[in-house]
Amino acid sequence: MAAERSQLYYTCVFLHVSFQAIQNSMAASRGRDETPCWLDAQMLSLLFGELKRCRREAAPFREACPPLDVAIYHCGLLMAQCPAALDRRLCQHHLEAIMAPLKQATAQLSGSAGRTSACDDSSPRQRLRSWLGWSS
Repeated sequence: MAAERSQLYYTCVFLHVSFQAIQNSMAASRGRDETPCWLDAQMLSLLFGELKRCRREAAPFREACPPLDVAIYHCGLLMAQCPAALDRRLCQHHLEAIMAPLKQATAQLSGSAGRTSACDDSSPRQRLRSWLGWSS
């Protein structure tokens, strides 16, 4: 089981770094926050498929499943509105909402989950409400 956990860990790291590279690329490109973002929908689709595959393979590691579910949810939202239906600010927000749970899943799989933030104990509903800026 250690080999599967290790493979999932590196897959989560790969996904996090990939979404981070997209975010950094967008940040480096010229344009105002109101301009549409033009993500490569095909690349995003490939990452989305890899994210879903990672979640299926994470089933034996129950602690990693909730954050992966959140990342899949936000990636689905991004995919539904991409390309160019989002302004750059909202696109960046979705990318952050994908990367944060990927980082959490990576921590869970590495065994350093005890060192993650206190918000890890909140429910997905509470995290979503917080992300949307709604009070509890």
